[in-house]
Amino acid sequence: MSRSSLPKRPEIHVTAGDFDRLAALADAAADAFPAIADFLADELERAQIIDAAAAKGVVQMHSTVSYRDAETGDEHTVTLVYPEEADIEAGRLSVLTPVGVALIGLRRGQTITWVTPSGKPRNLTVTKIERAQAAA
Repeated sequence: MSRSSLPKRPEIHVTAGDFDRLAALADAAADAFPAIADFLADELERAQIIDAAAAKGVVQMHSTVSYRDAETGDEHTVTLVYPEEADIEAGRLSVLTPVGVALIGLRRGQTITWVTPSGKPRNLTVTKIERAQAAA
């Protein structure tokens, strides 16, 4: 399944600070993780840049977010972090994962669909967002 055959992706918003750091991360990851780096770069390309004051209710870096996986119906809660802060056991999900990239910039109630590395479409819906916390 190609990206062009996916449902229209929801509008996303990214703070200027997150945008700059995520763009650098996508560039740095291009050789090691090309599919994820491309997905992140594509998401950043279509994102609307907002200032931090307008980011209330938007999944941003260090937000704790709950989402429902449409395939399993399971609900997950994670804190979205940079790769060096990731610890899945502690619920800290790297933005440099397919789910991490999918979550960035969404608002509560939005659903996004993307293609997994195995070629299957997957979607998730954001159910709750807690304000971003400072990095640990």
